[in-house]
Amino acid sequence: MQLEANGSVNEQVVHFNKSYIIKNTNNFQKMKMFFYPYPTRFILLKKDYFRCMYAYLNGNFSLKSPTVVHLDINGAGYEVQVSLNTYSKIQHLTHGKLYTHLLVREDAHILFGFFELSEKEVFLQLLSVSGVGASTARMMLSSLQPEEIVKAILSGNETLLESVKGIGKKTAQRIVLELRDKVSKINIDGNISTLNHNTLEQDALIAMTALGIAKNAAEMALKKARQTNNNFDEVQELIKAALKCL
Repeated sequence: MQLEANGSVNEQVVHFNKSYIIKNTNNFQKMKMFFYPYPTRFILLKKDYFRCMYAYLNGNFSLKSPTVVHLDINGAGYEVQVSLNTYSKIQHLTHGKLYTHLLVREDAHILFGFFELSEKEVFLQLLSVSGVGASTARMMLSSLQPEEIVKAILSGNETLLESVKGIGKKTAQRIVLELRDKVSKINIDGNISTLNHNTLEQDALIAMTALGIAKNAAEMALKKARQTNNNFDEVQELIKAALKCL
């Protein structure tokens, strides 16, 4: 039995006592051990393989918030980090599919989910830029639409990118310089769904603190956004307006 990754087959899978042990005869020192309870298995595998371990998840939404959703798939619950863009498209759904990216760290494995493949592609391109982490990339996709980010990069609109919390002038310049040729190949769909909710400000506050913004700062930003426009019908629009007030 063979495991293929990136067009190469160099891992041998051996079944032993209901466990699967993957032995790599090449570059064994680069391998790491992970344990997965379903199905029970011990795995020795290169870290990069986990990035493509989950292509998408398709199941029932048991919990939905502007930053985190829980997907129930055959009784197994997956916690998935999402942006406001994705939340705005799934907030009325009870069942759906999210394209995923598994971020592997020494202390955690974090799943990020995207309603559209194009948003995932923008996310991955942003991660490839030095100084842009997963939290910053998600913040960008929560502050701007994917097509706005792509257009800003293609047109060299660094000012728009700098308007996102956590993006400074140098980082904006690197994003434009490194991604201008790459993002032109991304097929962007600009359709946005709407949201009606009775607790907009509460949801917005929860989402902003989950994004790493201090509660006091988030409350002040939301207050300023309300003073500018008190007719928000969508939680994502309120959050975007508040982010600009930080």
